[in-house]
Amino acid sequence: MKKVVTIGGGTGNFAVLRGLKKYSVDISAIVSMADDGGSTGILRDDLGVLPPGDVRQCLVALSNSSRLMRSLMNYRFENGGLGGHSFGNLFLSALEKVTGSFEKAVEEVGRVLYIRGKVIPVTTHQVRLKMILENGTVLDGEKNVYLSDQIDQGYKQIYLDPHPKANPQALEEIRLADVIILGPGGLYTSVIPNLLVEGVRQALEASQARKVFIINLMNRKGQTTGFKASDYVRELSRFAAIDTFDHIIVNTQKPNSELIARYAQEGELVDNDLEGSHVIKANLIGEVKASSKHDLLPRNLIRHNIDQLSQEIMQIVDCL
Repeated sequence: MKKVVTIGGGTGNFAVLRGLKKYSVDISAIVSMADDGGSTGILRDDLGVLPPGDVRQCLVALSNSSRLMRSLMNYRFENGGLGGHSFGNLFLSALEKVTGSFEKAVEEVGRVLYIRGKVIPVTTHQVRLKMILENGTVLDGEKNVYLSDQIDQGYKQIYLDPHPKANPQALEEIRLADVIILGPGGLYTSVIPNLLVEGVRQALEASQARKVFIINLMNRKGQTTGFKASDYVRELSRFAAIDTFDHIIVNTQKPNSELIARYAQEGELVDNDLEGSHVIKANLIGEVKASSKHDLLPRNLIRHNIDQLSQEIMQIVDCL
């Protein structure tokens, strides 16, 4: 069975994992530990725990438990003292306290959810993502990086404070991988933070695995404004000396004009300017399903077609 390792965080990682779990592959999800927004940020500050949010999403994505259990893990309290917290975040944080180990907590929740694969924090150290812009502004924390509308004016440095060592298990998974997938997801908040952890870049460069980069569907205004596919590759290569990805998966489908107009305040579609046998072009935009008030947010309307994306990945895996 081929080993597929994903590196990222947030909803991008969720889409890849949810699709891959349907296939006969050994999956390991290496997850960013830089998240500090919303419920996760409050739990980090109040309890001193590692950020549970992105890990929870990966666990749910890989879960083979009932729909009820998956819904429970994602359930978010709307009011009262727990308003804004998701049950899954609270569960992971409580287990970390009970077991004394975030890794053990993740392992136990994985058993409860009958996950297919492993979910591994990229580091077990407390870190904060920071970025220094060209104008001298310091963005302190992933939340502030995510919300910034000035990054496209240039930045001097992006780093983790304090500089953490990688989780040895994450490095071992990279070493054993047949295929390593980076992206999709927030370039500066979900993907690059993993490469800032000591040891990850070196492990990637030493790995003989096929390396795959999945380009985002949309740019984020103020951060990757006007980025083409090649700009994503160039920017990511600054943090890992991967001159050429073995495969780059990029969307070529155009959403309808009404959808683009609704998304305009968030960003624009990423145009592909890459050519070559390593560039995999596909129609990757999923069907819009507005099933709740959260889905009506413009940033959530244009999403990857999970089945199509996983099929493109499996074509790479099956050729090994």
